[in-house]
Amino acid sequence: MRFVRYGEQGQERPGVLDASGALRDLSSIVSDLSGDVLVDLPQVDPETLPRVEGAPRLGVPVGQVGKFIGIGLNYSDHAAEAGMEPPAMPIVFMKATSSLSGPNDPVYLPRGSEKSDWEVELGVVIGKRAKYVSEAEALRHVAGYCVVNDVSERAFQTERVGQWTKGKSCDTFGPVGPWLVTPDEAGDPQSLALSLDLNGQRMQTGTSAAMIFTVAQIIAHLSEMMSLNPGDIIATGTPPGVGMGMKPARFLTEGDVMELEIEGLGRQRQEVRRDP
Repeated sequence: MRFVRYGEQGQERPGVLDASGALRDLSSIVSDLSGDVLVDLPQVDPETLPRVEGAPRLGVPVGQVGKFIGIGLNYSDHAAEAGMEPPAMPIVFMKATSSLSGPNDPVYLPRGSEKSDWEVELGVVIGKRAKYVSEAEALRHVAGYCVVNDVSERAFQTERVGQWTKGKSCDTFGPVGPWLVTPDEAGDPQSLALSLDLNGQRMQTGTSAAMIFTVAQIIAHLSEMMSLNPGDIIATGTPPGVGMGMKPARFLTEGDVMELEIEGLGRQRQEVRRDP
């Protein structure tokens, strides 16, 4: 199934898509797609639910996100374009939950930004609490998958003293969605095609088969160090084609348009603006 949250920011309602792609209101069944609801997502015939007319804004498809975790350099070809050796263990960083935004909301460049970059990524949403889980058990803890744009200000990330979190956490730097796709519909998370276009030109093309660490390995690894709770989002790394890897480097400027897609998980579109 494909779940969504729709409506104005901070007032999103739960929804689900029917077989034709029409949006159906789910609020008579659950109040939100968050917390314990993600442990056992409702099994309902969308055709029995009220149809939502028009084209409402789509928000992050899961509510009350406790942690937004990123995995760095998780594609060998992306590590190569960054001039770095593939890591021996997953590189983990945090994105502030205040960076979360809807899949089609504008991305605002923060004051002083000169090196903001794009990264299409497979997002994993935790459904059942995971702690000390094995690789074999890990995928049983997944509520679903989604598209993530791990927007990154490279100067903040690498040229300022401290952690990558500085360049990953700016407001609007975490578009997620449009859908939360359940594992049965998403299929094998290690065989999904990813792409990103900038102003209509293809920049990133890749497949999750090229991940250095699989989704199951990432969940198992993280669960050794922290509890993963329902609603936590993990961005699992990006394929090659980011701006910093170009020669010369190409970074986001006001007026740019990013369009992202992951096979079976939907599309995003963001216009780039300057934070006033």
